[in-house]
Amino acid sequence: MLAIAVDTESGRRHTRVTAGQLAALVRRIGSEDDRFLVVQRIPDLPEVFIQVWHEAGEGYTLEYRDGGPDRHFRATTDEPEPVIAAMTGWARGSEGWEAGLDWRRLEFEPAPPIPELELAPEDLKLLERRVREVVVGGYATRRELAELAEDFLVSGDVHPVSPAQAQQLADRVWLERVAEQAAWEGETDPERITRAFAALEAAGLTARENFTCCRSCGQAEIGGAGSPDARGFVYFHSQATDAAASGHGLTLMYGGFDGSPDTTASVGREVVAALERCGLSVTWDGDPGSALDITPLDWRRRLVG
Repeated sequence: MLAIAVDTESGRRHTRVTAGQLAALVRRIGSEDDRFLVVQRIPDLPEVFIQVWHEAGEGYTLEYRDGGPDRHFRATTDEPEPVIAAMTGWARGSEGWEAGLDWRRLEFEPAPPIPELELAPEDLKLLERRVREVVVGGYATRRELAELAEDFLVSGDVHPVSPAQAQQLADRVWLERVAEQAAWEGETDPERITRAFAALEAAGLTARENFTCCRSCGQAEIGGAGSPDARGFVYFHSQATDAAASGHGLTLMYGGFDGSPDTTASVGREVVAALERCGLSVTWDGDPGSALDITPLDWRRRLVG
């Protein structure tokens, strides 16, 4: 797997694709609403990406940015193979990946300076705390984090944080977390949860992480979130993510789609078994009316972005 995320014009994201899958995506583009790919590293780093544009009957325009507008380059080619080679080499971090193409540096107007945030100390503290909570939760992208920072203190028509200020704050907190997670070794508890959920999904349950904002929305929407043949479900919502990121363990919602207490209890046992096989500790009294709690839990979810 390549440590990249590939975004398409249609809005679909492909995460940790193989070299073969990346090649297939490059060869596919060209039709209307499917003309470009934007590739980011995992974790996403500000001002670092590679992208390609292609319309049927025309050539390929490949660009990469390596840290800022003054490090933005473009090359063109008639065939997909040089694009595939360059993008795969970039994804792998191979030395000399850019060889074989005629790269030209693009010129951009200097960005205006970003003014300092003019917030009351208590508002700034509240804003930074919320941004850090969401970063530690680990599910937001850099773009979503910036949107949160921009909107968090909005009151009526007053927008005290500009988009540029929000992105600057989000990127600062994001990069602090990227540096922190570089020291993590081995599989983390959130990765164990992901592994257990993948097994449960394969076994016929709808299993979703960080699904909707709360239990009410989750219960209303989980029925349409997976296969129509699913026997039951398990999920946790974003409020549960916040609690886990704050060190309070993780609460899971689960049940059977037939509404039967016996089915719900059976699903609960299946969920507990899958989590325990992945090395997690689960607290549950066996009552289908009781939630499942993963505790203790060391919440270190690696960023993607």
